[in-house]
Order: sequence, then structure tokens, then C-alpha cells
Amino acid sequence: MGFLKSQAARLGQFLTLYGGWGLLGISFLDSSFVPLPGLNDLLVLHLSSQHPERAILYALAATTGSVLGCYMMFGLARGGARFLWRGRRTGALARAHEWLERNEFATLLVASLLPPPAPFKAVLLAAGALRVSALRFGLALIVGRSIRFGTEAFLGARYGAAAEAYLKANFVRASLIIVFTVIVATLLYRWLAGRASASPGVADSSSPAGEP
Repeated sequence: MGFLKSQAARLGQFLTLYGGWGLLGISFLDSSFVPLPGLNDLLVLHLSSQHPERAILYALAATTGSVLGCYMMFGLARGGARFLWRGRRTGALARAHEWLERNEFATLLVASLLPPPAPFKAVLLAAGALRVSALRFGLALIVGRSIRFGTEAFLGARYGAAAEAYLKANFVRASLIIVFTVIVATLLYRWLAGRASASPGVADSSSPAGEP
């Protein structure tokens, strides 16, 4: 295991030499088979601080690579689910499927914002195995990764080396603040949507019995 980690670290260091293209490759590998935790985040900051005029391109490269890597994991889990769970449709699995169907966008969005060592790949595999909507899967990841890498690119372009030092010291805290904001926004949206859908029913029940 230590050997694999050291080789992964060397590969990541090698890819950093190729700027935006290397960033795309690192993000793809980190979201698929080769864990490189935090390397793409730091590289987005570093490259954006060195070349502020290209910050949006670096955010786009990191987002694209990450989403493509996520889709690879999703596709593998989706294709292998029939063999993995043949004859094992337990009640717990059915409940997990139902819960993920109701909350898939919010779950994937939050997972894409959480810092390592959050079990991001486990969420990707579960989404694929439970055959959630591939479209909503992609949209949630695009939104989440765009927020994450876009924020880092902006900070790098705006504050330079100071942003790199701050993220290294406060990466977990900053990520959790964003996640908390997303959760609150999601709950508020659902509450408002629930009130809006309940309003017509209240109005109908107050109508006179003889009226249509």
C-alpha cells in the first residue's frame, strides 16, 4: 500500500509540470482510480496565483477532469451492479435506493464539496450501483466542483501566495463552511417548495361545498 501511495505521489508531481493539462489529468485520476487528495486544489490555487488571467481555465480544467473521472466510477458501478447484487435486493438496499433517489442531487453536491478524507468515491459507486439519473449525477457534480475549483481559482488569482498558505491551513474549515451553506440552502428550498405545493390545497379546502 505504501508503495502504491508513493507511486501515486510521484505521478501527481510529474503531472504538475504540465500546467492546465496536468491539472486536468490529476483531477481525472483523483476522482477515478488514483487517489491524489488535495493536490488538484493546491494546483488550482498555485497556477491561478501564477497566471491570474488563466484562472477560469484552470478551474474549468479541474472541473472537467474531475467530472470525467467521476463518470468513469459511476459507469463501472452501474454496469457491474447487476452482477454484484444479483438476488440481493434487501430491504436496506431498497431503502438506500429510495433515499438516494429523493436526495441524489443534494447528496452528490455536498459530497463533491467535502474535503478528503471524506468517502467521495463511495458515494460515486453507490450512485452508479443504485442507478440514479446519469443527468442529475452530472449536473450535481458540475455545480459542486465548479463552486469548489472556481472559488479556489478566484482566491489564487486575487490573493496569490497568501491564498495558498490559507488553504493549506484551513482547507477543511473552508470546505465545511461551503457544505453547511449548501445544506441550509437545500433545506430552505425544500421548505419553500413544500409551502408552495401545500397552498393550493389549503385554498381548495376553504371553498364553499357547492362551488366547483
